[in-house]
Amino acid sequence: MGDRPAARARVVRDRLLLYAVAAVVTAIVLAPLAAPGYVLRYDMVFVPRQPLTWDLVAPAQGLPRAVPMDAVVSVLTQLVPGWVVQRIALGGAVLLAAVGAARLVPTERIGVRLLAAVGYAWTPYLAERLLIGQWGLLVCYAALPWLVRAGLELRAGRAGAVPRVLLAAAPAAITPTGGLIAFGVVSLLAPQRGRWRGSTIAVAGVALLNAPWVTAALVTDAGGASDPAGVAAFAARGENWAGPLAALAGTGGIWSAQATPASRALPLVPLVTLALLALAGAGFGLLRRRMPPGVSARLLVLAGAGFLLAALGTAPGTADVLRWAVAELPGAGLLRDGQKFLAPYALLLVVCVALGAERLVTRVERMNRDVAGVVLGGVLLLPVAAMPDLAFGGAGRLWPVSYPADWPVVAGRLAADPGGEVLALPLSGYRAYPWNGGRTVLDPAPRYLPATVLIDDTLRVGDVAVIGENPRLQEIRQLIGAGRPAAETGVRWVLVQQHRADQVDPATLAGLEPVHQGAVLALYRNPAVSPSPVLAAPARWAVVVALAVAVVVVIAALFRRYAGGLLRGNLRSEVQTLEDWHA
Repeated sequence: MGDRPAARARVVRDRLLLYAVAAVVTAIVLAPLAAPGYVLRYDMVFVPRQPLTWDLVAPAQGLPRAVPMDAVVSVLTQLVPGWVVQRIALGGAVLLAAVGAARLVPTERIGVRLLAAVGYAWTPYLAERLLIGQWGLLVCYAALPWLVRAGLELRAGRAGAVPRVLLAAAPAAITPTGGLIAFGVVSLLAPQRGRWRGSTIAVAGVALLNAPWVTAALVTDAGGASDPAGVAAFAARGENWAGPLAALAGTGGIWSAQATPASRALPLVPLVTLALLALAGAGFGLLRRRMPPGVSARLLVLAGAGFLLAALGTAPGTADVLRWAVAELPGAGLLRDGQKFLAPYALLLVVCVALGAERLVTRVERMNRDVAGVVLGGVLLLPVAAMPDLAFGGAGRLWPVSYPADWPVVAGRLAADPGGEVLALPLSGYRAYPWNGGRTVLDPAPRYLPATVLIDDTLRVGDVAVIGENPRLQEIRQLIGAGRPAAETGVRWVLVQQHRADQVDPATLAGLEPVHQGAVLALYRNPAVSPSPVLAAPARWAVVVALAVAVVVVIAALFRRYAGGLLRGNLRSEVQTLEDWHA
């Protein structure tokens, strides 16, 4: 009995140290966010107050790639400014990723846990998804170790495990990819002979968390098929002499060279990956012995499935099959950028590397304890040394800026005279604004302006143009391309991005009335189109119902999780877990 106070004190001390290290790593990675403003880079678009429009909640003519993420951000920015939401999302993702990975490692050694924390918060996967602005995937990445931990508790039959599973899966499910990963994890980890009731509730609950984007995909007017040209454009990319499969093995390989840290091209990187894989192989045996029976094999299946999906389009013989699937099977476009499914592999790799380092250090300790500490520290810093340019926001590539005054002015004009579509010209989905330091970003207009904004959904990757799925944009593209004025497209407003106004043919603006002429934005009204309120079709209300069901699932999980007392039993459970692993 006398050992319990000491064990509790050790748990508290180790946890404080873990959170301190995770906070330091987070501060180093996201240092530029200490400056005011918004980080706008590729898919990462935050605005001061995102309107809660139908196109953000339930897109009628586009695929639901940001459902329910946009709806969540719209609700949150009604309460706090968008810059606060951005910092909470990014900071929370890096911090909780580090802490979650550390707590998942079955070990009593805090040094080994710290190694996992630093390793999981400093992977090429995190760096590349951060630099391409897919913060929703980073939220899933951060939730993944917590979800696996909750799944293990569910398998063990622990009280309160089902709500823990649902609360860990909820942030992952804000994007379709994250929701699929969460569903795969729970479906594979949760089932346990003799405990089917809790497993069934957990799997069904995670399925309901995925209902918003599934419902939106079923009711949208956009075709479910995607342009097969995207298979080659979004395939995993080699980052150095070792090729794409080696890049994937190191958790990198994103299709965009602009979202890849420059250090990934160094010739020694594949050797570092090889060393990490060797450590992971040595650590997997420890994982198998310390985890409950069958768990390590299931984690290996999850990691292997993620790696295979990431390799689609790159591995021999897969490109043709994937092109056929993308063109013929609704929803198969999710598989084009397969590297995003690498998160379960990255988690297992980091956990096994940490355990492999523990085995190595244990052997060295028998000869020299001081040298063992140096070895552990060296392995801990290896990810940082191999990719130092993740620090300071990817070597300064994440830098906050302020929106020019034209943006709130145009938003106010549209709010004062609502109704009708807004066409953003020149036709392009991504912009490189001078006021954003020339960094490419998805056009903020659909999220900043309180109206239905039409931006070109064609994505250009090098010389390849990947056609989007929005049928309305296809019509407009054809009309504008034929030299017809924008007034004939049926839009009520035309927004001209002035930094590229020279690419807009004056004939395109014929018949339009200028409403605002600014240095950054120009707004025109089409007198031939009268204001018309946005009518919500019953299909869109189905998405709202699915969102409401998902919210009910989260609220019910919160009530079940905390109804018996906010923190009661948490420390006791942690000590018991340590004792179980030690035994």
